[in-house]
Amino acid sequence: MIKHRQVHRRGRRSQMTVSYTDPVISMDLLRTVLQPSFNEDIRAVFRKYMKFFEKAASNVKENVGGDVQPDQLIRDTCRNCLEHVKLDIYIYIYIYIYIICMQHFRARQPDDSSGQRASPIPKKRKGRPPGAVVQYDRTSQYSTAAKPKVSEPIRREGPKWDPSRLTENSTFVLGSRANKALGMGGTRGRIYIKHAELFKYAADAQDKHWLSERQHMRATGGKMAYLLIEEDILDLARSEDYKDCPELKLDELKPFLVPLWMVEKMQKAMEAQKTENELVM
Repeated sequence: MIKHRQVHRRGRRSQMTVSYTDPVISMDLLRTVLQPSFNEDIRAVFRKYMKFFEKAASNVKENVGGDVQPDQLIRDTCRNCLEHVKLDIYIYIYIYIYIICMQHFRARQPDDSSGQRASPIPKKRKGRPPGAVVQYDRTSQYSTAAKPKVSEPIRREGPKWDPSRLTENSTFVLGSRANKALGMGGTRGRIYIKHAELFKYAADAQDKHWLSERQHMRATGGKMAYLLIEEDILDLARSEDYKDCPELKLDELKPFLVPLWMVEKMQKAMEAQKTENELVM
């Protein structure tokens, strides 16, 4: 840990110094030490799958020809891989920190001894029953109080996670628009953290090309683009958490239909994201 020294007073009296520890600097030093190993682990993952990317890029070059640059295709694919995994990492970190905080809170909650020491014990008087027994009985109510509710795991199951609900007549919205429609436009991607139980589909390059051609979204290059089911967002808007929200702007949703080939990809993605198909981490 790095300790800094700071002069608080100057003048006739002798200088007084106070040392303290900066947790941000300390954690960043640890990050600096571990960063090379972290980077090497990531490079090892890419080396594992690079043969697939190189083979695919070579096939594209042979089939299309022209100005196709395999190296550029590989770089774009690797960048898209990182973009797709980034949001999931943020969600896992958020949930992990929340669970750690709740466990710390639970560990400290039953300790009521400090409160008992702080309360004065009345002196016993002759001819009167001791009052201390009654007061200590009162503190026992706090020791048996209900423990704070632990966050429940995200459940991706039930009717909303039935792939058959997705058809050519289903309407979808961009995640960024849904975020803004529910009044969370100031924090990009907040809807995915606050409502992690929602089905979200990560559009690939083919999907984004189709969406941008029909002006449902701007060309985003390597940036992520998620599609949400309009019905799910409308259900949220009608819930107690949002129905009276003055920042609710459902006209921002701009729903649209997608072709059958994209619906089929969404169905496969929904089946893969269901709770029972997740690996135990």
